[in-house]
Amino acid sequence: MVAWILVVVGGVNWGLVGLSMLAGGGNWNVVNLLLGSWPVVEAVVYLLVGVSAVYSLVGCKKMCSMK
Repeated sequence: MVAWILVVVGGVNWGLVGLSMLAGGGNWNVVNLLLGSWPVVEAVVYLLVGVSAVYSLVGCKKMCSMK
């Protein structure tokens, strides 16, 4: 469940980054806006999102084959 939430947060964040780039407007990177003053913590959040995505892909193989 935690991995799924982190993947959703990461997906929404990257969607906002892309939208802000296309709209020509400021920085809509929510993780950076919240944790920009702590770059190490920001990097840990990005790492956790990436690990969660890999975990979700691997976990889906296990769960999807149980049908």
